[in-house]
Amino acid sequence: MTNHYLNAVAGLRANAAGLLSELIGFESTVGNEGPVMRYMHERMAQVADEVEFVEVTEAIKDDPDYSYPVVTIYGDRPNVRAVRRGTGGGRTLILNTHLDVVPPSSGHVDPFRAREEDGVIFGRGACDAKGQVTTIWLLFRLLDELGIELPGDIIAHLVIEEEIGGNGTVAMVRHGEAGDACVVLEPTDFTLLPQVRGAVWFDATVFGQAGHSGSGGTVSALLKAIDVIGLFTDYHDRVLAESRGKYPLFDQFENPMPLTVGMLEAGNWPAQAPQQANLKGVLGLLPDRTKEQVMAEMEAAVRESGDPWLAEHFEIEFTYRHDANVIEPDHPLVLALQQAVASIGREPKVSAMTASCDAWLYNNQLEIPTVVFGPGSLSVAHSDREQIPVQEILDAAAALAGFVEGFCR
Repeated sequence: MTNHYLNAVAGLRANAAGLLSELIGFESTVGNEGPVMRYMHERMAQVADEVEFVEVTEAIKDDPDYSYPVVTIYGDRPNVRAVRRGTGGGRTLILNTHLDVVPPSSGHVDPFRAREEDGVIFGRGACDAKGQVTTIWLLFRLLDELGIELPGDIIAHLVIEEEIGGNGTVAMVRHGEAGDACVVLEPTDFTLLPQVRGAVWFDATVFGQAGHSGSGGTVSALLKAIDVIGLFTDYHDRVLAESRGKYPLFDQFENPMPLTVGMLEAGNWPAQAPQQANLKGVLGLLPDRTKEQVMAEMEAAVRESGDPWLAEHFEIEFTYRHDANVIEPDHPLVLALQQAVASIGREPKVSAMTASCDAWLYNNQLEIPTVVFGPGSLSVAHSDREQIPVQEILDAAAALAGFVEGFCR
């Protein structure tokens, strides 16, 4: 298939591979994003008309949508906002992605040293989401190479702390932005995701009555915690059943809103009933419930279970809270992106996202129609095999160039 965007972007392959390799070299785990954000400020200044830092301060911790699974300190880790100004009168597109990465996987060798093999770049953040950052930079550069002037603006938000709940994007949304559409870049294998599930992370504690294994009157906090997991599982199953038929894009998945209990800790002696047990995990949520409803219902599922001990000896805190977000598959944004993806010779699939990301903040709070889309595969993100083919970055930039030339009019 002949596509002049693909032909033009092919000449920028070395630029894309070089930028991504340099980005992987920054150990930008949460709390350490400052150097890579400053670097991208410099690189975006090469291709954008306006570039600014948007500071994230300690005040973000008072925001009702602040997530805090880890303790972080602010003051030297700004977001970056870059604008390619239009000539006026056209529609504005926002592009969002993140520069923070998860820590190296167990056994991950040289995770922050990029390695290229057969056109594929390996390293932490290669597809989640430094390949997406490279795609945005490449799009801006490609439009310049082709001399394309658009009536509308293209605004890029490069943010921190997506991996722990989206605090960087919370700060961008509070900073204020107006737009006609938003594309959140994540590794989707070029599938368009106009519907994204939400999530709540929970940190629950169960208290027992400690004592010797041979004595009476003990209550094992560990066994009670296992009961709590059963109650959460029953709640999950009921809510999932109630959602069926409402959202066809989610119905195709066996479990689009998984319950995961990732941590369970209790006790300090084998022959003693534990005094306290702690369980941490995440529950996905679909668009028929808000995060507030799910949090209230999860707590009620335990306190109103009929177990008098749990009613009085259970505490729960929610540390990461995302609503689901939805636009319809036939929304003009989705249709235009489908056409752009098809134009580069890739199948323009549409589905739902069974993970959560920052899209809901634009779609639900700023009321900007939002789609998640990007090169790379979620199947290798967060793993010791994290990778992305350079050609996918080129293809994504070409598809977005075709899209914006039609959309930003």
